[in-house]
Amino acid sequence: MEENKSKSSIGFGALVLMILSTIFGFANSTVAFDQMGYASIIWYILAAIFVFLPTSLMYAEYGSSLKEAKGGIYSWLEAAVGEKIAFIGTFIWLSSWIVWMTSTASKVWIPFTSMLFGHDMTQSIGFAGLSSTSVVGLLGIAWIIFVTWMSARGIQGISKVATVGGVFTMLLNAVFLVISIIVLILQHGKLMQPITGMGSFIHSPNADFQTPVAVISFMIYAIFAYGGMESISGVIDNVKKPERTFPFAVVTSMIIMAVSYALMIFMWGISTNWNQVLGKGEVNLGNITYVLMNNLGVTLGDTMGLSHATSLVIGSWLTRFTGLSMWLGYVGAFFVLIYSPIKSFMLGSDERLWPKKMTKLNEHGMPAYAMWVQAAIVCVIIFAISFGGSAAKEFYLILTNMSNVSTTAPYLFLVGAFPFFKKQPNLDRPFVIFKSQWMTNLVSVIVFLVLAAGIIFTCLQPFLDGDYVTFFWTLIGPIFFGIVAWLFYHVKASK
Repeated sequence: MEENKSKSSIGFGALVLMILSTIFGFANSTVAFDQMGYASIIWYILAAIFVFLPTSLMYAEYGSSLKEAKGGIYSWLEAAVGEKIAFIGTFIWLSSWIVWMTSTASKVWIPFTSMLFGHDMTQSIGFAGLSSTSVVGLLGIAWIIFVTWMSARGIQGISKVATVGGVFTMLLNAVFLVISIIVLILQHGKLMQPITGMGSFIHSPNADFQTPVAVISFMIYAIFAYGGMESISGVIDNVKKPERTFPFAVVTSMIIMAVSYALMIFMWGISTNWNQVLGKGEVNLGNITYVLMNNLGVTLGDTMGLSHATSLVIGSWLTRFTGLSMWLGYVGAFFVLIYSPIKSFMLGSDERLWPKKMTKLNEHGMPAYAMWVQAAIVCVIIFAISFGGSAAKEFYLILTNMSNVSTTAPYLFLVGAFPFFKKQPNLDRPFVIFKSQWMTNLVSVIVFLVLAAGIIFTCLQPFLDGDYVTFFWTLIGPIFFGIVAWLFYHVKASK
């Protein structure tokens, strides 16, 4: 009795906080304002309603029915549609983390230099005649090698930095909100980014988001802002009265996040005029958060009547604080994600599908060989992109698009498999939200189409613009790893 009581220890409040801390991201609001301005608000609300809410409830049903399985989403897909599709889908899911590491290994130097110098220095780094993009790529490769070397030795204490980073991130949100309100009061309610009727909430000030295809492609950014719920659903068996608490917590979290994102996007307009601050070549998706926070500090000083030199100092220190917060978060995440997804997939799937070296754990309990293979793949991708001749703006656009598409693609498998999962007999289902098969099918089809549209239009937009390099790298992640998984499975399963 006491054991059951201790197991079901997560209440409503704790679950909501767990969801928010895992999913909500401060930088998502800055990317949204950069890409679509106020017009991004509606897309974040739609993504919450049509993707986050239904998929969260689906994952909860998966997790509660298969709570003893160790393979995570691999076990979910295997129970629903069999081993082959489960292997391919989870392989693509693993590739999304590889792409995330590819993206973040280069981006991590932006908060690092911002923390040290008060502004992003990555675009002015030169070495031996190499462009700044190439130098950042080499630094990213060095970072991947360092983190893999450290993690393979079981030095997991460094991952505690994530906790410190989480505290700083909460402080960052608070600082942003307080300063924005002060600026709004000092400006007597005037916005730096003016609202000119409903058109301001429909049309983007960004020239890259004017066509219908480009606007719809932004959906993938909004969906990405709510990603990660599949990792939370595994704790449902520890939730008090899950059939009532979990859906209530999900709906509450959805409302909090949607309102918070909408409010934060709007509040960036208090201190930032899009054309004056963001319509410049040196602003990109890698440094956008630091540019906006720097501008917030400068605007605060100016509205307080301080000298412009003093305002610049305030902006510089806000940038340093933002850099410290974001860098701590990146470091903590890296030391966990460098081994956790690959270890979960390989130990959860049938060991016959992998070479023995890949599943072997070292004396520290780490799949060291597999981690170094992963590191080699990430380094090759970083090298190819950073030495591909792209300028900084295109470089970070490629990395962001790759990360968004690769992270969202596995959800197609989970959502598409859900109706088949509901038909499986002999499963203990302690948590059921979708009571009928027709409702399950309808919701799954709608969510699947929304996800597919976001992915297709995100890949299609650079092609229509004639940016074939971005098109190639945006598309290659899920397709390349999907083909590798299919070939790998057929070779190993036939032995």
